[in-house]
Amino acid sequence: MSVVPLEWRKEAERLRKLGKSYGEIRKKIGVSKGTLSSWLKEIPLSPKDRERLYTKQIEILSRGAPSQRERRKREVAEIIAHAKAEITLPLSEQAFLLFGTALYWGEGSKGNQLYVTNSDPRLILFMARWIEKVFSIPRRKLKARLNIYPQQNEQELKQFWSDLTGIPIKNFGKSYVKPISTGYRKNNLYYGTMRIEVPRSGDFIHRVYGWTQAVLEKEDASAKRIERKWVRLTRVRRPVNLKT
Repeated sequence: MSVVPLEWRKEAERLRKLGKSYGEIRKKIGVSKGTLSSWLKEIPLSPKDRERLYTKQIEILSRGAPSQRERRKREVAEIIAHAKAEITLPLSEQAFLLFGTALYWGEGSKGNQLYVTNSDPRLILFMARWIEKVFSIPRRKLKARLNIYPQQNEQELKQFWSDLTGIPIKNFGKSYVKPISTGYRKNNLYYGTMRIEVPRSGDFIHRVYGWTQAVLEKEDASAKRIERKWVRLTRVRRPVNLKT
């Protein structure tokens, strides 16, 4: 159990005597609201300070959800900015290799052909660069396919993805046009979905699997031990397809 420095409590008491709220004190001292409550419950606020804090609370409540959403957006933006600063760029060769491997293991195929599908232009561009660098395959030799909606312009979308990745339009296969649906989609896929395909890539799949296993090897013994304990979960009969 960590020990809270005595000077923190003294500073909290000083700020409370100045009429500060728990929220204002927490911004200066990194302790929980519960800790502040136990420290400061014997320190009364003056009527003037109570009125100020009450008025401030009413203002916050009156602004309601939009104000809270804006505050949360700022908090998220700050978290992202701090996280980005933690990454050293440019990536080392091994970091580049492993980041692409992780993305592929999450977004790519696990069959006999290496391909990756996504709607995010940044991810697709990174993976095109990754395939080119790691497997020494020029982008002009890669294949591509699109998943699009009926109302979208197929030729313009092919041009967009070709401009982005450097894969020639002649290398694009037949696009899959999704059937019209009455369902509501929260996210609009303005550019459709792009699939990068690597011809004759069975051995590449095994290499990606090998890189993944190298990273996960430390977890292998523990995972197998738990799998043996719960082996009965693998004995469930496969569901019968009742469609005719």
